[in-house]
Amino acid sequence: MTNITESKRFSKFDSARLIDADKAHYMHGYHVFDDHREQGSLTIVDGEGAHIQDAEGQRYLDAVGGMWCTNIGLGREEMVEAIADQTRRLAYSNSFCDMANDRAIELSEKLAELAPGDLNRVFLTTGGSTAVDTAIRLVHFYQNCRGKPEKKQVITRINAYHGSTYLTMSLGGKQADRPPEFDFLSDGIHHLSCPYPYREAQGRSEAEFLEALVAEFEARIAEVGAERIGAFLAEPIMGSGGVIIPPEGYHRRMWEVCRRHDILYISDEVVTSFGRLGHFFASEDEFGVIPDIITTAKGLTSGYQPLGACIFSERLWEVIAEPGTGRCFSHGFTYSGHPVACAAALKNIEIIEREALLPRAREVGRYFEERLATLAELPIVGEVRAKCFMACVEFVADKATRELFPEELNIGEWVHLRAERRGLLVRPIVHLNVMSPAVTLTHQEVDFIVDVLRDSILETVEDLRAAGHW
Repeated sequence: MTNITESKRFSKFDSARLIDADKAHYMHGYHVFDDHREQGSLTIVDGEGAHIQDAEGQRYLDAVGGMWCTNIGLGREEMVEAIADQTRRLAYSNSFCDMANDRAIELSEKLAELAPGDLNRVFLTTGGSTAVDTAIRLVHFYQNCRGKPEKKQVITRINAYHGSTYLTMSLGGKQADRPPEFDFLSDGIHHLSCPYPYREAQGRSEAEFLEALVAEFEARIAEVGAERIGAFLAEPIMGSGGVIIPPEGYHRRMWEVCRRHDILYISDEVVTSFGRLGHFFASEDEFGVIPDIITTAKGLTSGYQPLGACIFSERLWEVIAEPGTGRCFSHGFTYSGHPVACAAALKNIEIIEREALLPRAREVGRYFEERLATLAELPIVGEVRAKCFMACVEFVADKATRELFPEELNIGEWVHLRAERRGLLVRPIVHLNVMSPAVTLTHQEVDFIVDVLRDSILETVEDLRAAGHW
């Protein structure tokens, strides 16, 4: 089954020249030097809806959603017009001190309306990493302002991903993101176990596993001292760590522990917001938690412009902005509150609301979950995890023991390459294939993803046998 066609909108590009120039000049994020030197890169030149086209004219259904972000789909003309109109009127405006622009103000007001509880205060950033970086700086500022300078330690989880700045990569807990050639911060950062039922429950029921995770959190607080811990940082569903869906009630229980010990709860919704789980924000609607701080990006503009936000409660604002103190929050970015990015976000939110994309995402997302679940019967599929438009297929060498294939085999890449030939892009992460497609996906596109994945996995099984790997 294939879906590779030549785009009707664009002719072919000089792909050979682009590949040569790419190898000669362009250093990518997560650049794998040897692979890139030998193979070059898949050069994308066009996109429409959930589909993208490479420089050779081949078309793919992008089940990766760019990088968890093309929520409303690519190529929307009204997004183009909103960006162009704003660029004509005001392409840039300083947002420091007593300067602002109308679009940044309007977006902040809208985010306060959409966020749960009293999260009415908004600091606009350039993306997810800078939103999380801002959240940690806000925690430090808040604790200093309330006279608790020792209360700044941060607790996060193994397998977490919170960004790629020096601070946020240190906060993350993915071992694969910690090559020995890089340095990381360690002081003031603590990692709890990953709430990963398939790998970590070890024969316990989900309820028993939950109790063990909560007990571990309480024990770590006792060890470090509640008076020294400023915040707990958590993704509602771990994204790059493998779409790890925690046990039922996990976030509510962890939030309650934070409340008892005066620890701020930061919900990292960079991935899970703006439709990915069928809500503008998932913390309260899906997990029953009103955090002290929410970070967001990605789906905020559906990838049309780089933008992020740190949204926080009135409780924090009342402390840091206490009248008469003369305080200054000396933190910001040249492109914070960029008017063009804010215009894109406002139009993106308008489209989500006008087209009722959230209930539609929940309905089609359930179908996506159901169809993907059928892959669990395949010989090398250990588990299929999915929540609305976040999904992962985990591959194993032995379904009974859950033994993994050798890491150097890179089994996720085997499946990915066979799917790519059939016109489907999934994200390979060693033993996993991760998916986060546009939330505008149709039932037919869901069927295409699952059918192609099935065929690609079955082909992989045969190729593994032929090569003597399984």
